[in-house]
Amino acid sequence: MMKKLAVLFLLFSLEHQVAWGWGSEGHVYVNQVAAENLPSDVPAFLRSAVAELAYLGPEPDRWRDSDDPALKSAQEPDHYIDLERLDWLNAFPQGRYQFYQRLYEKRAQAKDHPDDYLPEHVGMQPYIVMEIFDRLTTAFEEYRRLHNRDEATSFVEHDIIFYAGWLGHYVADGSQPLHTTIHYNGWVGPNPNGYVTRGGIHSEFETVYISRNIGAGDFRDLVHRPEHRTAPFDSYLQYLRSSNNLVERVYQLEKAGGFRDTGSPEAYDFTTQRLGAGSQMLVDLWYTSWLDSSHSRRHTEN
Repeated sequence: MMKKLAVLFLLFSLEHQVAWGWGSEGHVYVNQVAAENLPSDVPAFLRSAVAELAYLGPEPDRWRDSDDPALKSAQEPDHYIDLERLDWLNAFPQGRYQFYQRLYEKRAQAKDHPDDYLPEHVGMQPYIVMEIFDRLTTAFEEYRRLHNRDEATSFVEHDIIFYAGWLGHYVADGSQPLHTTIHYNGWVGPNPNGYVTRGGIHSEFETVYISRNIGAGDFRDLVHRPEHRTAPFDSYLQYLRSSNNLVERVYQLEKAGGFRDTGSPEAYDFTTQRLGAGSQMLVDLWYTSWLDSSHSRRHTEN
């Protein structure tokens, strides 16, 4: 009885919070499994930092406490991107502020619901990922420079671990379909299939269901040796679109009761595949950052 009451309290409290990607446990698992798949040509200090990287998975959600309004509001749009609001955008600009400009131009032209195109209503998910990716690559460049000069690397190693763990949070958010859609916490607009419209599906899926039924071992075998991404930004955008294509599947599973209690086999397979996709993209980006850092001249400078 007490366990049931605790779960009910968790459901109630989460329904009254801003949606957080995968909950704390899911973020820990995504980072952990990615770290376990780092290959031997990545520096040993990072390969041995599995516990630290796993701990950092939920870090940006620790910055979303309502008692810290400046920090909370400043980074909240980084957790999502509502791709349905961007059907008109032929190509994503490379930079955050160029994206702002395109959104404000669209808002000025819009006749209906112009505020739908405000950056804080659309979300900035791919930009925070690329910004942290570039920080990580710069830190790897500095590591190479210091290492090649036989100088101490401990300080930059700490930076690299933090950037890698921080990056993991947003990459994991991107694998959660409800972080790519206007239907993030209940179906909105025309609803011929009768999907749930109440708030709560977001936390029921990504937090309560996972805490009851999923662990890192459930999707570890879905993640393989990382691959180099020759165009990280384009690859990441495709990854987000793939997640967005699965939004309706989340609602179908919810309607069938797939996320209740121990859930259904279909919900288990779907959830582990999405967590696995997050870990795979994350370790690919870590590995790409490491390889790309070798192209810089910074680490060869005297």
